Amino acid sequence: MRSLLMFAAGMIAGVLLMQPGAAQQATAERLTLNHVSLSVKNFDEAVNFYTKTMGFREAFTFREPDGKPSLTYLQISRDTFLELQPATAERPAGMAHIGLESTDVRATAKRLQQRGVKVPDPTVSQRSGAVLTTGSDGEGLRFELLEFGPASVQRKAMNAWK
Repeated sequence: MRSLLMFAAGMIAGVLLMQPGAAQQATAERLTLNHVSLSVKNFDEAVNFYTKTMGFREAFTFREPDGKPSLTYLQISRDTFLELQPATAERPAGMAHIGLESTDVRATAKRLQQRGVKVPDPTVSQRSGAVLTTGSDGEGLRFELLEFGPASVQRKAMNAWK
């Protein structure tokens, strides 16, 4: 788990410090790291660790019909989150994906599709209200592309940050 946290912290620092490349500057849309998603063996213990020990604020939680949490966003900074979800047989413990915020997710998806990346056309998430799509890199690491309108739970959490 420590190695995974170090990797995630390095990714966040790298993206935040990285200047946009020429290809990104040439496009109207902008991508930034929004979240790292972890599947965890003990969901309650993980939430407790990141809120009580690390001091991250719980931004929002989605629950199953039976009341069990299915996903929790913990806010690290105004625009950066850690997403936790329970590990399952289909989703083993470890890093699940990275979430990249786009200022224009439809344009970003179209650009990636033109470059041969298999990215479905974006749709509006019924749970969060964000416009999103998913894809994976050459190594199979999954990513989400997200655009947060004013009604999305992510944008509301960002706007509430103090």
